[in-house]
Amino acid sequence: MSLVAIVGRPNVGKSTLFNRIVGGKNAIVDDTPGVTRDRIYGESDWNGKTFHLIDTGGFVPGSENTIEKAIREQAFIAIDDADAIIFVCDGRDGITPYDLEIAKILRNSSKPITLVINKCDNPLQDANAFEFHRLGIGEPYSVSSTNGRGTGDFLDEVVSHLKIDNNIQEDTRLKIAVVGRPNVGKSSIVNTLLGKNRSIVTDIPGTTRDAIDSITKYYGEEIVLIDTAGLRKKSQIKENIELYSTIRTVKAIERCDVAVVVLDSTRGLEEQDKRIINQVTDERKGILIAVNKWDLIEKDNVTADAFVHNFQNTMKTHDYVPMIFISALTKQRVTKIIEQAKKIQQRRQVHFSTSKLNKIIIPELENTPPPSAQGKDLRLNYITQVRTEPQVFAFFGNHPQLIPDSYKRFIENTIRKHFDLEGTPISLIFRRKNKKWEEFIEEE
Repeated sequence: MSLVAIVGRPNVGKSTLFNRIVGGKNAIVDDTPGVTRDRIYGESDWNGKTFHLIDTGGFVPGSENTIEKAIREQAFIAIDDADAIIFVCDGRDGITPYDLEIAKILRNSSKPITLVINKCDNPLQDANAFEFHRLGIGEPYSVSSTNGRGTGDFLDEVVSHLKIDNNIQEDTRLKIAVVGRPNVGKSSIVNTLLGKNRSIVTDIPGTTRDAIDSITKYYGEEIVLIDTAGLRKKSQIKENIELYSTIRTVKAIERCDVAVVVLDSTRGLEEQDKRIINQVTDERKGILIAVNKWDLIEKDNVTADAFVHNFQNTMKTHDYVPMIFISALTKQRVTKIIEQAKKIQQRRQVHFSTSKLNKIIIPELENTPPPSAQGKDLRLNYITQVRTEPQVFAFFGNHPQLIPDSYKRFIENTIRKHFDLEGTPISLIFRRKNKKWEEFIEEE
């Protein structure tokens, strides 16, 4: 899937434009307690083309003396990793030195760039966009991110540059992405799995070079390892290290079957860890937590259990995620990662017969029916598995739109109680029982 980056100086409306484009479709919104950062990554589609969208504005540091450097770096990051760029300026302010600086960087790139002049809320303000021709970026599009005016025109331009490759041959090899925030030991883990020192690894966050897919063999079977690299050039700006890491993580998660999320045991579960875990599960990829640097922890026979308990208490909807405690330095249990990832992928591929699902799950739902809503008794009469990779189950009942989220969680727990789906996110779909199955299939 193509990646589109929104760039521009602060306060030009990048985040509002991001929300306008993404809307409610598959946006990653952190609802985990303790995670307060606004969403900066989402998915959208236009004219039949689906693409990832990233808002670089979510990473601008607060310090004024670093902001110019931050903006420059973000422009370079977008050029390096995005397939297309949306350059946002403020029509009310006119051209500023920051705009000129960004335009200079973008002009020297080969990436397609769409120039958006925001805050043109009505036709009278379109004249504000004319002066932006002198940036040398191309035709400026007058847009209002607050009311949506002009959005369709510039999105037509953006997606015209996105390619859809219909000739991609399916790769059946297991693809494992090793993801995590900077400096948790991702490349050291990959190097151990490969048995060679492919990446440069130091203790400075953001020094790993570009990622290249690597192949390792596990009992004769080829496994693809996707290593999410950090910054190619060291940055002193924390937000830009995180931005680059996020872009690489987005790409790796999209391409993998199973994501291994690496945590630093000496620092516990941090907010960026939670966001990455949510990205994996929102994409419905297999997931394994690898708790690294376990050799540095003073432990007894309950230390690992306490770590698992704290994780499940914090990430309450992720209690199905398996955890392995490793040391990339001593190589302790690192090779178990592939073994665990293979098991997770096998679970993602299992198909359960409709008769078995209805025989096991429906009686449990009858014993504990959904709560009444709007004066109506709710019933679910039928279940079937719609697809695998990811696992999707469809339920049919009388008023599916009234099923509360708490009961959906109960259903998921019921399915997991009877079937081994550890490390496998699942999706539940609800439809009216009198709807034709053929229509349902076509809709999906």
